[in-house]
Amino acid sequence: MKMSSAVIEPNLKDRFRQLLRDPLLLITLIILWGLLGLFILVPLIKLFARTFEEGGQFTLSNVIGILGDPNQRQALWNSLLLGSLVGLCGTALGFLFAYTAVRTNLPKAWTLFLDASIILPLISPPFTTAIAMIFSFGPRGLITYDLLGIKGFTVYGLHGTLFSETITYFPIAYLTLKAIIAGIDPNIEDMAFSLGSSRRRVFRTITLPLTVPGLANSFLLLFAASLADFATPLILAGNSFPVLPTQAYLQITGLFDLKGGAVLSFVLLVPAFLVFLLQRFWVSRKYYVTISGKVGAQTQIKSVSPWAKFLLLGLCLFISAFIFYFYVLLFYASIVQAFGANFQMTLKHYRVVFTEGLKAIRDTLIIAGVGMPLGGIYAVILGYLVSKKSFPSRQSMEIVSMINYSLPGTIVGIAYLLFFNDPPFLLTGTAIIIIACYVFRYGPTGIRTTVAILQQIDPSIEEASYSLGAGSGTTFRRITMPLILPAFFAGLGVVFIRSMTAISATIFLISINWTLITVRILEKMTELELGVAAAFSILVVLIVFVVITAISMVLRLFRQPGSPDMANILGG
Repeated sequence: MKMSSAVIEPNLKDRFRQLLRDPLLLITLIILWGLLGLFILVPLIKLFARTFEEGGQFTLSNVIGILGDPNQRQALWNSLLLGSLVGLCGTALGFLFAYTAVRTNLPKAWTLFLDASIILPLISPPFTTAIAMIFSFGPRGLITYDLLGIKGFTVYGLHGTLFSETITYFPIAYLTLKAIIAGIDPNIEDMAFSLGSSRRRVFRTITLPLTVPGLANSFLLLFAASLADFATPLILAGNSFPVLPTQAYLQITGLFDLKGGAVLSFVLLVPAFLVFLLQRFWVSRKYYVTISGKVGAQTQIKSVSPWAKFLLLGLCLFISAFIFYFYVLLFYASIVQAFGANFQMTLKHYRVVFTEGLKAIRDTLIIAGVGMPLGGIYAVILGYLVSKKSFPSRQSMEIVSMINYSLPGTIVGIAYLLFFNDPPFLLTGTAIIIIACYVFRYGPTGIRTTVAILQQIDPSIEEASYSLGAGSGTTFRRITMPLILPAFFAGLGVVFIRSMTAISATIFLISINWTLITVRILEKMTELELGVAAAFSILVVLIVFVVITAISMVLRLFRQPGSPDMANILGG
């Protein structure tokens, strides 16, 4: 024991001394920990106090009561099953598209087509895909009833919810995996071919292992996204497949039981953290470097044979066509009187959007416009620190930064509502609380992308900068930042997209002063004004496409010579 403490203690002292010698790093850590404490830890502590308190005394009776209810236990199992399936299916689908786009030598036009098609579900509110599924596969669906003549077909339950969430969230996997695959030097594969390896062996022993960080990150992000989604199960799961996020939402909005909803959401924290810790352990077992700073001639990618190229492209085109069909159907529903009953053309739904919904449009654009750069900067700085710097509490900072994303949106919204409703942090009803929720809830997407890319960068690049006398700030600005620029813009894009489309947490934070388009869409859906809801959704898609295109153009201007060709934000 004495030898162990003697070894550990100097190590800690060295870390503290190194931290004190770098004032910029010290100030940055103090600011980040202050923000993480204010917008993540303290609200959750407030929420946990309400969850485990009864009559001024600590108690486990609330949690035990939930776990003792067989209906709630079934909802918990359903949530875990759905999250796991969405994580696996979405990651596989994201890898299919990313690998096809990067490793099959597609013409640029085909790559842009794949980018445009797979991003549609991500840049629209998640429940719009669910509505399109009902229009297509419901009891009177366009495909099941009108085209195939199937009567009594049901879209509700696990299969419908899984399909909808997979289509909605697999672009997150694509955003992460395309950057990772594009960063793999084709010379590495070419050397294996020169030694007589087959394409299948090269894929299995070289390409796939190098994408392990991205695959694990994608599964984590999709699993967490599924756990947090209450809107899609609210529409498609039905009574036969209850999940905890929906149960918590109904507990709060239907029964006005804030504590009961908080307890239901809190139960999901444990599996979310277990998946996160498993992912970190899995990725940390191996060391991945493909960007080494050494100059060499680039070779043409040869990892896919011509027949495999057409097969992969065909699968992607089939899925893309199906996604496009969903959104064409959604647009059609927005320009007819009443889809399924009266198909007369009209613009009345859009007149409602630009009159009654004008305030929601303005508020959403202001909040998303402010949150976008804040989220991108936060993601890159924190991702860089936890990947490249050695300081006390580094692992704790990484874990804390992921908490709000791992938690269901209901528990984040309730925590903010409880903590920021009293002085000295009275922010309820303001735009600040909504912006903070978006930055600290969806910033982890950019953080994980930054970490995954930094795992491919040889540390000798930065060490060379330090040896020439550059400080940490100069090294980050001149060396590291250009290499991780795709991750920065991925953070910008994802935070803006989620600011325009998310609802699970912020539905508890809106007020008469600040409202959101997604909330108006859900209101119109509950009022059965599906045409107006479809028109709002189409507007969101158009706005996000314009902003994403602008970000992609900026990324092309600032891309460094010799860096991986990831000039499109969708490749983030």
